[in-house]
Amino acid sequence: MTAMPAMIATRTMELRRRRGLMIAVVAMDIGFPALFLLIRLILHVFAPRTSPPAGGDLIFVVITAGFLPTFSFITAVLVGGTAGSRDLAEGTFRHLVVTGRSRLALYLVRIPAGLAILLPVIAVSYTLVCAVSAFAAPTFVDDWNVNIPPGLSQAGFERWAANHARPVICSLASGRIQTVAGCSSPPSWSKSAITPAQPAPRKLEAAAIQIARRNYRGYTRIIVSPSISLMIKAGLWIELQATVAFVIALGLASLMGQRTGPVLLLLVLQLIVTPILAAVVIPHLQDLQRSFAGLAIARLEPSGLPGSAALPGITGGVGGPGRAHSLPPGSAAMASWVIIGWLAAWTIIGAWRMMTRDA
Repeated sequence: MTAMPAMIATRTMELRRRRGLMIAVVAMDIGFPALFLLIRLILHVFAPRTSPPAGGDLIFVVITAGFLPTFSFITAVLVGGTAGSRDLAEGTFRHLVVTGRSRLALYLVRIPAGLAILLPVIAVSYTLVCAVSAFAAPTFVDDWNVNIPPGLSQAGFERWAANHARPVICSLASGRIQTVAGCSSPPSWSKSAITPAQPAPRKLEAAAIQIARRNYRGYTRIIVSPSISLMIKAGLWIELQATVAFVIALGLASLMGQRTGPVLLLLVLQLIVTPILAAVVIPHLQDLQRSFAGLAIARLEPSGLPGSAALPGITGGVGGPGRAHSLPPGSAAMASWVIIGWLAAWTIIGAWRMMTRDA
């Protein structure tokens, strides 16, 4: 047991020395999100009237529910496939066996070694997304091109609407009242600041107050920046998905003795097969559907990451709009047991194959 930390450190160092693998992991997990956010920051700095702020709840949800899970899944599969097949591909498996170390130990140390590389990189990427989403979030509520101060009470919301009658009517009303207010073109006010007060006749102010009264509930549902609790839950969920993908890829690569095949199989399973199974509930095959790790992980997705924010075929958006209602019936406890079963099964399969493989 005293040799285990040294074996883990050695395995970690061996993976880090694979320059191509590390470049792919860093570029996909950190590079792509950082480039996307940097472009948004630059656009907002140089064109604030036409480019919205770089952060905010919407950007956080889109990246966290859509792109980060996909990127982390791909890199987890790459790292797991490499860790499970590297010795065979390079012909060093025989040398490991002749050292007399337990084959079981040789396999098990690959799990913490691979995760020691994978999880910190994902954590850095996610921290960057959270920081930009929180600190570069809008300072106003954007509701149908009307920029409104956040956190207003209903009375405050109505007073604000009365002081901004024409923008409110032109964006949130319809019919004759828009003609009376002189709405001849889309609003031209700034998308980067709260609309200045604009005097209007009492009739328009009264109409704006009525509109605000009807729309106050929707206004309160608009979130400017993600909450701390949502950021914590979403981060743990992404790390969980990456861990599951890595362990499965490690076991499958050990079983097949190569990296390419397992990587392709898992990508097809997660990015094509799983969204299809999530979008269609098959009555007689619900137990089979619930047994897929991808659907189990989707079941544990934090409620603050709505399925409507994700894209077709993207890991975080399995099933698309209304995803939570299209998943096969099941509880979070059942999904947790499915995930534990997949982790245990592929760890056992991978270890068994290494223990029985000819040196």
